[in-house]
Amino acid sequence: MRYLSILLLLVLATPLLANQKPKPVFAGGHPYVQYVGRVDLTPGQAPRFWMPGVYAQFDFEGSYCSVVINDEQLYGEKYNYVTLVLDNQAPRRVRLTEKRNLISLGDKLGKGRHRVVVCKSTESNTGYIELEMIHCKNLLPPSVLPERKIEFIGNSITCGTGSDTSGVACGTGQWHDQHNAYLAYGPVTARALNAQWMLSSYSGIGLVRSCCDMKATMPDVYHKMNMAGNDTAAWDFARYTPHVVTIALGQNDGVQDSTLFCSAYVNFIGTVRRHYPQATIVCLTSPMGDAYLTAALKKYLTAVVDEVKRRGDANVHTFFFSRAYTGGCDMHPTIEEHQRIAGELTTFIRKVKGW
Repeated sequence: MRYLSILLLLVLATPLLANQKPKPVFAGGHPYVQYVGRVDLTPGQAPRFWMPGVYAQFDFEGSYCSVVINDEQLYGEKYNYVTLVLDNQAPRRVRLTEKRNLISLGDKLGKGRHRVVVCKSTESNTGYIELEMIHCKNLLPPSVLPERKIEFIGNSITCGTGSDTSGVACGTGQWHDQHNAYLAYGPVTARALNAQWMLSSYSGIGLVRSCCDMKATMPDVYHKMNMAGNDTAAWDFARYTPHVVTIALGQNDGVQDSTLFCSAYVNFIGTVRRHYPQATIVCLTSPMGDAYLTAALKKYLTAVVDEVKRRGDANVHTFFFSRAYTGGCDMHPTIEEHQRIAGELTTFIRKVKGW
């Protein structure tokens, strides 16, 4: 009798199950998904990105949403973090634990319009991630991105290295467990100025000398889609034309021969200028530089900007941070200190650009 009852329930439920529609799935490369930063949009594969701070944004309607994010899991041991933001709520930083990760953003949301930001919070030497697909009721035509654009060139400080100890304390876990590019000073500055952001940054990189036995310097890798490894794919600079470019290099160089450093810096500004003829370029001291390095960088940058202006380019500036920010892991800035760094820089850019 018990088995007959179960069979009867299954028979009665069959029409209901048959009438249930599968939840829609949208590819990560859907035209309604907007990407900002150095993203490989090769047809036939999910959008792929290595660099810190690259972000995707999309709008959807319905009461639920989840995303599928692939992690390269470089060398079989590295893993990435992403930051997810739903409807301007507090950012949620998530560690990717699998090659293919299904992450829910909620299943009891209001039925109206919602917006999601997916940001890569770790940097290129932890491998790429891909936004493979989106589960939601319906993707909506995208909101207009801010007109203003800023590019932040730099090293580990710009990447947000060592800043976030909310999940793993300094000196424990893996080196990338404390990365948080979304809350680094660049994206924070951009959001304060209602601007898009792109981070062209790599830990350990310098202008004429990099740290940690790295042979490449920023001028060697600036043109690349992926600044790490031996990838040769070039970035198309026409895809992102910033109104402002900040350069925060010199921490890994240390105090150098002034002629060598200043000459290389002038040449690098020339490279940036060729890509962006109209951009305002701002040369920054290191936010974590000690008194000795900071004094040297002030002299170097003053001489560099004077020389660039002498050659006819007046749209170049210096900005010197008021102090060193070294409260995080390996003396990098904390998340709270990134907020203060961003506050200083935001005030300066707003004054220079009239924003």
